[in-house]
Amino acid sequence: MKKYSILIYVALFACIPFLTNAQTWAPKKAVMMSQWASKVSPTNALPEYPRPQMVRKDWVNLNGVWQFQSGKLEDNAPFGKDLSGVILVPYPVEAPLSGVMQHFDRVWYRRTFTVSPSWKNKQVMLNFGAVDWESEVYINGKSVGVHKGGYDGFSYDITPFLNATGSQEVIVRVYDPTDLFGAPRGKQTIADQRYGIMYTPTTGIWRTVWLEPVEKASISNLKLIPDVDGKRLKITVSTLSAESGVTVSATAKDGSKTVGTISGAVGAELYIPIANAKLWSPDSPFLYDLTVTLKKDGKTLDNVSSYFGMRKVSLGMEGGFNKIFLNDKFLFQIGPLDQGFWPDGIYTAPTDEALKFDIAQMKAHGFNFIRKHIKVEPDRWYYWCDKLGIMVWQDMPSANSYTSRGFTRPPIDTLAYKLEFTRMIQSHWSFPSIIMWVVFNESQGQHNTPELVKLAKELDQSRLVNQASGGTNVGVGDLLDVHSYPEPSAPVPTVPNQALVCGEFGGLTYRYPGHEYDAPHSHGYLDIKTIDGLVNTYSVLVTELISMKNEKGLSAAVYTETSDVETEVNGWLTYDRLLKVDPAKLKAINDKLTGNATVSLVDVLPVAQKWKYTTVRPAAEWNTMNFNDSTWLTGQAMFGTAAPNAKVNTNWASPEVWIRQVFNPGTLTAEDLNNLVLYASHTNGIDVFVNGILAGSRNQRNTTGDYSIMLFNGDVSKTLKSNENNIIAVRFYYRRQGNRPGGQQANPAVVPPPANQFFDIGISKAVIK
Repeated sequence: MKKYSILIYVALFACIPFLTNAQTWAPKKAVMMSQWASKVSPTNALPEYPRPQMVRKDWVNLNGVWQFQSGKLEDNAPFGKDLSGVILVPYPVEAPLSGVMQHFDRVWYRRTFTVSPSWKNKQVMLNFGAVDWESEVYINGKSVGVHKGGYDGFSYDITPFLNATGSQEVIVRVYDPTDLFGAPRGKQTIADQRYGIMYTPTTGIWRTVWLEPVEKASISNLKLIPDVDGKRLKITVSTLSAESGVTVSATAKDGSKTVGTISGAVGAELYIPIANAKLWSPDSPFLYDLTVTLKKDGKTLDNVSSYFGMRKVSLGMEGGFNKIFLNDKFLFQIGPLDQGFWPDGIYTAPTDEALKFDIAQMKAHGFNFIRKHIKVEPDRWYYWCDKLGIMVWQDMPSANSYTSRGFTRPPIDTLAYKLEFTRMIQSHWSFPSIIMWVVFNESQGQHNTPELVKLAKELDQSRLVNQASGGTNVGVGDLLDVHSYPEPSAPVPTVPNQALVCGEFGGLTYRYPGHEYDAPHSHGYLDIKTIDGLVNTYSVLVTELISMKNEKGLSAAVYTETSDVETEVNGWLTYDRLLKVDPAKLKAINDKLTGNATVSLVDVLPVAQKWKYTTVRPAAEWNTMNFNDSTWLTGQAMFGTAAPNAKVNTNWASPEVWIRQVFNPGTLTAEDLNNLVLYASHTNGIDVFVNGILAGSRNQRNTTGDYSIMLFNGDVSKTLKSNENNIIAVRFYYRRQGNRPGGQQANPAVVPPPANQFFDIGISKAVIK
C-alpha cells in the first residue's frame, strides 16, 4: 500500500488546542507492559491511516489527548466546560495506556479542533473506528447521532453543525453495560471472573478517530469479491448520498502495469477482468492495487486507493470426505486461536508494529491461518493478514459469554446481534485473508442459528460459514466444528456437504518465569514444565492431527492460543509478547502437517493384551509396582459389552473398572520416548498411570469403536523406563457429574453405564514419514 502524508496545516490546527493538556497525560503502570508501550505518546497514538482498503490523501487524525471524566445517567452534556481529567485516545478507558485504567459504565470525552479553510464547500466527515458500546456524539452543543455496537466503525457528516470559523467542540457520551446487557461483548467482563477465561473489559473509544473532507457524493463502501473461475473481480461501490449522473470507474494494477479497468453505475455489481490472475495464498500473498474514482460531468468527485487479492474458497471432495479447498486445492489449515488482548492496551494494540507482530510471529511459527476469537479487529490487522499471507476465520463476538455463577444472564438482544453480525460482514467482505464467518462460539448466546447462517450466505456467497465453533450443531452451514482439550478430535459427519474441523485444541501451559500476569492464579489445560517438553508435546498433538487428516477427513485445527491472556497461560507468546519457543522448531512440526506427511505406529505395548482387573474400588496404591493384585481377575481386551468395530473378549458392564499390567518396552532412545503415544479405544473417561504417575487422561465419548492416538502427559522419559519392567495401570469409568479425569474420587451416586461400552489401550511409537 502507498503511504500518504496528511495536510500538515490542518493537522497542526487540529492539535493546537490540546497541546497543553498533552503535558498532563501519563500512562498508568500495569502488572506487565509490552515492548511497544514506551513508544506511545500523545503525538503518535496510532498515526496510520486506519482504513487501508479505502485510503484518502486528505485527512486529520484526532487520536491523542482528549479531556475525560466519568459520568452518570442523569448528567447533562458538558458543553463548553473543561472535564476533570484526560485520556489518550484511542486506548480504552481500562487500558494502562489510556492514563485512566479504571472501569466506568458511563464516561464523557471532549476536545476541540479547527477545520482548515481548504475544506470549504466540502462535507466534513467525523469517523470513529469503534466505540464500545453506546455512544452519542455532539458537535458545538448539538447531538449529531447515537450509535450502538462495540465492534463496527461509523461516521457522521458534521458539516451542518460546524461554526463558520474558529474552534469546534466535539463531545462523546459513552455507556457500556458490558455483562448487564445481552449484546455482543466477546471475552469482556466486569463480573468477578478474574481467574477464568474472561478478561478486562473495553469501554469507550478504542479505535482511531479521524476527520476527512469529501464531496456530497462520495464513496462510503467497497465490496471487492474475487471470482477466480470467472477471471474477474466483482466490485460494488456504495456512496454517501445518491446523486444523478454520477459514475464510477476502477483500475486494477500489478505494480505499474494496468491489468483491468471498468466503468459503470454506482451501486451496480461491476466486473473487472483479471486475466492470468496471480492467486493469493499463504505461500504467495499477492495483492493487486486498485484505484476507484467517482465522476460527474467529467469532474472527479472522489478518489480512493485500495487493493484486492484473487483467491477462491470452497468445499471439495478428497478421499471420500468434504474438505476446505483454497484455490481448488486442499490445504490443511492449522492456526492459533487469537484473542487480541494486550496488557497495556486491552483491546487496542499499543502500536501498528505491535499489531503486525502477532501475525508475523504466528506465520513464522508455521501457522497458515488465525481464528480471530470473538473479537473484531481494526482494519489494519486484516491488512497485515492480507499482506503477510495468513488466512482468517472471523468470529462474531458472543453475547452472554461465560457468565459467572450466581449471575443472572440478561435476555439476548437478538436484534443487536443480527445487526452487528450484518455490519461485521459488510465492513470486512473485501479482505482476501478472511475465508470464513463463525456465527457462534461454544453455544454462548447461541440462538436462531439457521436464520443467521442463511443471512451470512445471502450477504456473502464467497466465503464459508461456520454455524458454531464447538457449539450446538443444528446441521447448517459449511462446517462441523468440535472443541477438544488438550488433544484434538475429529467430528463424525452428521449431515452431507460439511467439512470437519477441530475448532479448538491444545492449551498447553508453560509458565514463563517472570512474565506471568498473576502467577498464583495462572491456569491452562495441561501443565508442561520445560520448553523441550512443550515442543515435544505439541509434536505429538500434530501427530494426532496428521492421523486425523489422513484417516478421518479433518480439514483444519485451531490451537489455543497465540499469546497468554491475563491468567490464561496457553500462548506461544507471553502476554507481554516474548517468544516461548524457537519459531523454526514449531514451523518444522507444522510443515509436516500442511505437507504430505503420514503417521505409522510401532507397537511398544500392543492392544488386545491380557490384564489384571477389578470392578471394586482398590486401595490408593493400586497403580504402583508393589501393589498386590493377586486377587484381581484376569481378562483380555477388548473389555465391554459391545464395540462397533471390534470383538469384546471380556465382559465389563459396571460404571468403573481398574486394570493393570507389568510390561517391558524394550530399548527406547530419547527420541523414541518423545514420540510415544497411548493408543486407545474407549467410550468414556480414562486415566492412565505409568509407574504410579498420571500419564494421560481423556474424558470424551467415542461411539465408533475406532482406536485413536492419545497424548502422554508431561515428560515421558521421566515416567517410563527403557528396557526395564514398568507398571501401567488404567481406570476406565462412565462419565458423570463429579467424576473427573486424573483422580480417584467418583460421584458416590451410582449412575448406570450405557448399554454398549468398551475399552482397550496400548502404547505405540509414532513415526512421521
